[in-house]
Amino acid sequence: MKTSAKIALGIGVAALILFFMISSSYNSLVSLDEGVNNARANLEADLQRRMDLIPNLVETVKGYAGHERETLENVIKARQQVAAAGDLDQRLAAEQGLSGALSRLMVVVERYPDLKASQNFRQLQDQLEGTENRIKVSRRDFNQRVQDYNTAIRGFPTLILARLLGYQPKLGFTAAPEAQQAPKVQFK
Repeated sequence: MKTSAKIALGIGVAALILFFMISSSYNSLVSLDEGVNNARANLEADLQRRMDLIPNLVETVKGYAGHERETLENVIKARQQVAAAGDLDQRLAAEQGLSGALSRLMVVVERYPDLKASQNFRQLQDQLEGTENRIKVSRRDFNQRVQDYNTAIRGFPTLILARLLGYQPKLGFTAAPEAQQAPKVQFK
């Protein structure tokens, strides 16, 4: 084999290896980015499910504990703030206020044995509890996907391709500082 043929073959093999490395890195970036987008959509769906349950829960509590107006209004106000939030980060911040308002509502419910015994209320409470668990799992999955994505775009050699194609780090869900404290409930 001639020297020029060997050089051409070497260049061809190197180009083929480079092509496979780049296409593999690109496909990995696309897959991770789509994973983050899917996890975000699942989290938003779970948050929306909770939003849909709240009006029924509030109406049920109103029937039994109508004079707990302030607590019910706080839940409704917190729900409206979530609905008015723009992007997912704003919505997650508003969701924390909603979680606190719902916690206070559940404390109020403890004072009404007839309400706790109501089949309708128990079903709503079970659905809300299940939804809260789904939200917790969705948040964890979302954060894991974000971490995997961010790790990939910072690793070599994917880092080069990620920068060339404009892939930016993504932010995961972080709890607001006030979420570290239990909600304060005061009985009047």
